[in-house]
Amino acid sequence: MENQSFGRCNFCHTPLHHLVTDLGMQPLCEDKIRREDLHKMEPHFPLKVYVCEHCFLVQAPPVVSPEVIYRDYAYYSSYSDTWLEHAKQYVEYVSKRFEIGPKALVVEIASNDGYLLQYFMAKGIPVLGIDPSREIAEYAQRERGIKTEIRFFGYQTAQDLVRQYGQADLIVGNNILAHVPDINDFVKGMKHFLKANGVITMEFPHLERLIAENQFDTIYHEHFSYLSFTAVKNIFDHYDLTLFDVQKLNTHGGSIRIHACHKADQSKPVAEAVRQLLKQEHEAGMDTLSYYDQFNEKVKETKRKILEFLIQAKREGKQVVGYGAPGKGNTLLNYCGVRTDFLDFTVDRNPHKQGNFLPGSHIPIYHPDTIKETRPDYLFILPWNLKEELIHYNSYIREWGGKFVIPIPELTVID
Repeated sequence: MENQSFGRCNFCHTPLHHLVTDLGMQPLCEDKIRREDLHKMEPHFPLKVYVCEHCFLVQAPPVVSPEVIYRDYAYYSSYSDTWLEHAKQYVEYVSKRFEIGPKALVVEIASNDGYLLQYFMAKGIPVLGIDPSREIAEYAQRERGIKTEIRFFGYQTAQDLVRQYGQADLIVGNNILAHVPDINDFVKGMKHFLKANGVITMEFPHLERLIAENQFDTIYHEHFSYLSFTAVKNIFDHYDLTLFDVQKLNTHGGSIRIHACHKADQSKPVAEAVRQLLKQEHEAGMDTLSYYDQFNEKVKETKRKILEFLIQAKREGKQVVGYGAPGKGNTLLNYCGVRTDFLDFTVDRNPHKQGNFLPGSHIPIYHPDTIKETRPDYLFILPWNLKEELIHYNSYIREWGGKFVIPIPELTVID
């Protein structure tokens, strides 16, 4: 625990004192590092996470602006088949449950490359995407015909869009709530944008899984908050939005999907799942400071085990290469100090990343075919949340005795 205050809580503005973990100085995890950038200075920023002693919102105080983070954003959602299938199933579920049809307006905040809204469009449902990353938003409009507003979302944006498009029947936000530097402005904006009988659904990694399974690599600068259901309910309550249902998901190492409506909307009774999850979090102690006190030491021990494996493999003359170039992988590699001395290269299906280098570590990113050409001994899976999909697609490495390495929650080698 630190005695020094590091800013104020993103929600309730209480001074932050209680340190959860310190991952050192880190580059921005989704930065594109091109060959011509390798000899330039690369900015690094402190990556520390605190828990608010008043509202128990876990958060990384903003040390770099969203405009800088998203200026050259390279993450395209559509390069994961697992994620596309998840999006497709969600559209079927929500359309049926809330009778979302051709007269509705569906808005997705952080719509990325249109990975989800394309399935609403296929049903003839009007859609609007909102995303601040110009390259990705223009791709969604050009390749998928999805109307996308290129801007950050907040109360002012909501006011502008309501005047232009009217209010939304459904607001979707998948893995965006954690990315918001001003969570009050964001939720206030959704409140304004939502029709009187409309629904908000948001998905985000569950803090309980992050702590229990030592998912420290999901901490990076674009994640300003690490969310428990209890903390999110307090924030939505503050803006007269009722969380009337919640579902547990397997995505991103264990997520939850919240369902919200206006407090004045009495047509959506609060499900038992809401009461159960609040009770579960309370019994686990997520509303106490002591719950977070052992996490930092667990993170350090995971680093030691990863380095022990890599050192041993290299001393035995083994080749270890990475699979994937996700944000979480960059947090892990930079915290552990892993560079090309341990990981020869990594591969990624996203052509926008191929030919570039990972931020900080400067590990080169190649096409997945490079695995067949080099026949490595170990394939180190950086997006471990997609391990089943990636082990299936790369099962051919077993032909030469290759093995898979999963770093989180504990380093595991799979034959």
